[in-house]
Amino acid sequence: MNSKVIENYSRLKPSFFILPCLILAAVAGFLYFHDALDAKAYVYVQKDFFIYLNAWLSQFPQIQYNLTQLGDALISLSLLSIFIVYAPALWESLISVSLISLIISSGLKNLFSVPRPAAILDTNSFVIIGQKLPGFSSLPSGHSITIFTSLTVLLFAFMPEKPLHRQIWITSLISAGIVMAFSRVGVGAHYPLDVMVGATIGYTSGLAGILVSRHYKIWSWVSNKRYYPVLMLLILGCSISLIIKIIDEPLPVFFLACLASLFSLYKITHAYIQK
Repeated sequence: MNSKVIENYSRLKPSFFILPCLILAAVAGFLYFHDALDAKAYVYVQKDFFIYLNAWLSQFPQIQYNLTQLGDALISLSLLSIFIVYAPALWESLISVSLISLIISSGLKNLFSVPRPAAILDTNSFVIIGQKLPGFSSLPSGHSITIFTSLTVLLFAFMPEKPLHRQIWITSLISAGIVMAFSRVGVGAHYPLDVMVGATIGYTSGLAGILVSRHYKIWSWVSNKRYYPVLMLLILGCSISLIIKIIDEPLPVFFLACLASLFSLYKITHAYIQK
C-alpha cells in the first residue's frame, strides 16, 4: 500500500494548483463585482442564501452536528491514524498539510476578521446547532480547510489508474467533502463563501503539503519503527481526549474516531513489539 501511495504522489504536478487559483479568483471577482470586499458587505451579499441554506440543512440537526465534527483535526486525524502503519507516506504528507493549513487558516482569519453569523445577524433569523460562535473569524472556514486537506491527501494517495474508477473516486470524495464542509452552514457557524474558500484552501494546502513532503522528506521518521513509542504516546493522548469528549457528549462520530485511534494504537504497538 505504501509503495502505491508513493507512486501516486510522484505524479503530482505544480499545474494542479491552477484550478484552485481560478476558483479563488472567481470568488474575488464575484465580491468585487458586488462591491463586497469589506467585511460587512461580504456578509450581506450572501445573507439571504446563508439563511435559506441554513434552514434547509438544519432540518437534519443530528446529521449536521456529527458531520461538522469531522472538521476537528482531532477527529479527522484519529480516523486516519491507521495509515501510520500501512501507508506512512500518506502520514508524512498529512503532517505537512496540517501545519500548512493551520498557518494559512490562522493568518487569513486574522487578516479578514469577518464576523461570524451569530456576531452580526439576528440569531432568530437562522438556526444554531451546538455552540454559539460570535467571534470575528468567519473567513475562511477552518473546519472546511481541515476536511479538504485530509481528503486531498486521500484523494491522490489512492487514485485509481482506470479512467472510470478515477472519475468515480474523485466525484465520491469531493461530494463527501462538500457535504461535510457545508455542515458548517447547517450548524450556523459559517457563510457559504467561507466554506467554499476554506475548501479551496484546503485542497491547495493538501497539494502543497504532498509536494513538500515528497521533495524534502521532513517526516520520513514516521515509517521508522524506532520512533513508534512517540507515535504510540500521541495516539494514546488522542484516545484519552476522545474518551473525554464521549463522556461529555456521546456522539457517534466520537465513538468512531475513538475506535479508530484505539485500533491504530494496537496495530502500532504490535508492530513495534514484533520488530
